[in-house]
Amino acid sequence: MLNKVELLSPAGDLERLKIACIYGADAIYFGGREYSLRANANNFSLEEIKEACSFAHSLGKRAYLTLNIVFHNEDIALVYDYIKQVVEAGIDAFIVSDLFLVKYIKENFKVEVHLSTQVSVTNMESVKFLKEMGVDRVVLAREVGRDDIKKIIDEVGLPIETFIHGAMCTFVSGRCVLSNYFTNRDSNRGGCAQICRFAFDINDEENFSMAVKDLNMSKYIKDMIEIGITSFKIEGRMRSPFYLAVVLSSYRRIIDAVLNDTLSDDLLNREVKILSKVSNRENSTHFYMKEADVSDQYYLGRGEPSNQDYLGIVIEKNDNLYTIRQRNYFELGDKIEIITPNMDIIDFDVDNLYNEKMESINKANIADSILKIKIDEDLPLYSMLRRPYL
Repeated sequence: MLNKVELLSPAGDLERLKIACIYGADAIYFGGREYSLRANANNFSLEEIKEACSFAHSLGKRAYLTLNIVFHNEDIALVYDYIKQVVEAGIDAFIVSDLFLVKYIKENFKVEVHLSTQVSVTNMESVKFLKEMGVDRVVLAREVGRDDIKKIIDEVGLPIETFIHGAMCTFVSGRCVLSNYFTNRDSNRGGCAQICRFAFDINDEENFSMAVKDLNMSKYIKDMIEIGITSFKIEGRMRSPFYLAVVLSSYRRIIDAVLNDTLSDDLLNREVKILSKVSNRENSTHFYMKEADVSDQYYLGRGEPSNQDYLGIVIEKNDNLYTIRQRNYFELGDKIEIITPNMDIIDFDVDNLYNEKMESINKANIADSILKIKIDEDLPLYSMLRRPYL
């Protein structure tokens, strides 16, 4: 019998956290205003952490806070009080990268400690050592392949978390200083400028890139469950609510089908197609079945076309009249899809459209405008309109 696994989502702010919770995540990880590696995300104040934990717990979800910068002496003085305040706010686990925090948290608080992928753990002996220290879960480096993951799980018996979707680090995660040298922003203290995604000119016609393709493990979820991975992690605290909703709902359907022994080729192929469309980058399985090679990277330039698929989100309903916050252009006569937190995908022909004053209009062409639309379906709040994926 297969063990239940955790689908773990990022959240860059409260809106994204709520989207993640209702679109299928079992747990959500996010950063505070301090000590987080995604300094450019909005991140969470202490009051927002409390609200986030309360909202997640009300739906039976878990909330994890990242404390995963590389600590320097000046970072340490205030972290102890900060940890105490976050625990009081209701956090379920800390994701840490510095070992002094493991000892302090385990000796003083009854919360879990997960070791961040920033530590770049790749071998069984390190996991054994971390288990002896009291670490509750290890997030393995992205560079660990299937056979090594299975050996660690079988021989150590500590819960293991791995990434299944999202951006990959060009270098060993947590070991890059390109951003420091190019922009004076510390990669390992929250300031990464993603220099590896820059295009460097070779001549007037060509450029060079170090950028790697995104990770997409959807085809291997069944195998990953069978070898005993505890938590499946999605990357992307900077990603949009739409991206999170689409990615989470697809992986939710795959995972549930595996656990219920109902996974079919048709279902898997459908979700793989959806997941390949939601990102504006190509994707790959990278290190899971083999060493990553030239096929997993761009090298001579790359195209990342703007993704215009996200059309709007339902923010209010009154019978069959829905208020939409618009995101991208659409117009009368368009065929669209509506995705819902209930995992439904509904086809809809746009045959009516109104502005905020209920004046009939022909097109939605102003981003973030408030629109009204009549839809003869019972849609939950946070349902989303998109261009057809299927």
